Amino acid sequence: MAGGYDDRDGMIWLDGKMVPWRDAKVHILTHAMHYASAVFEGERAYEGRIFESVRHSERLRKSAEMIDFTVPWTVDQIEAAKYDVMKANGLEDAYVRAIAWRGAGDDMGVASARNPVRLAVAAWQWGAYYGDAKMKGAKLDISKWKRPSPETIPCHAKASGLYMICTMSKHAAEAKGCSDAMMFDYRGYVAEATGANIFFVKDGEVHTPLPDCFLNGITRQTVVGMLRDRNITVHERHIQPAELEGFEQCWLTGTAAEVTPVGQIGDYTFEVGAMARDIASAYEKLVRTA
Repeated sequence: MAGGYDDRDGMIWLDGKMVPWRDAKVHILTHAMHYASAVFEGERAYEGRIFESVRHSERLRKSAEMIDFTVPWTVDQIEAAKYDVMKANGLEDAYVRAIAWRGAGDDMGVASARNPVRLAVAAWQWGAYYGDAKMKGAKLDISKWKRPSPETIPCHAKASGLYMICTMSKHAAEAKGCSDAMMFDYRGYVAEATGANIFFVKDGEVHTPLPDCFLNGITRQTVVGMLRDRNITVHERHIQPAELEGFEQCWLTGTAAEVTPVGQIGDYTFEVGAMARDIASAYEKLVRTA
């Protein structure tokens, strides 16, 4: 599939109907466009099966509740829509994007309780998120933006508005020749990358930031479980910036990123070592057999 994301062949599930890709449009006064009242999920399908599909559908509905609206489709209906989209587009290995948002309606201000909630599901072929970084390790910038306090945002929702500073951070990183950026949180602890969680290795043990002010990713949870199944000690804790110098290996996790080793963060370098390679390989096998 080639071309801009608004100009492709294929079908998109929109509000209960399958519509041609180019016709899946919304009005310019859609509330979500002006006030970020939208939540979404990114998922990968392998050989016709979406990994942890139900958990993603459940999280979509929970995210909506966190930003004060209800998705008027059940988990089962969302599941059916995702697989119908893949079938309609002839896809077995795909990236699946479900998004729910407050549409255009009687309200066009900050309040939007009278506006309809809409839902769309699209799917397309998408390769490695960080290109060849799985072999040599991704290079990360350090963002000037920080993940906000839970007192200021619904930090555990996968909500579109929370990604504004992520987009800005990734653009700045790419301008420096990096693949992504690592972000600190509002207290100055290591948090995550712009769209992926982060792990470090030291002396055979794994350290990963405690997700108390950012999304506890489904892939992150999967990888923590895989490590513990291998009797590898995992420390979920606050990580100080000064600790980066002492870590030996690093990787990112996320639906798009899968498991991607990191070779450099700012001035800190990491080995693409055996544990990073092993967990990346094991994850690739798991998603095709789970």
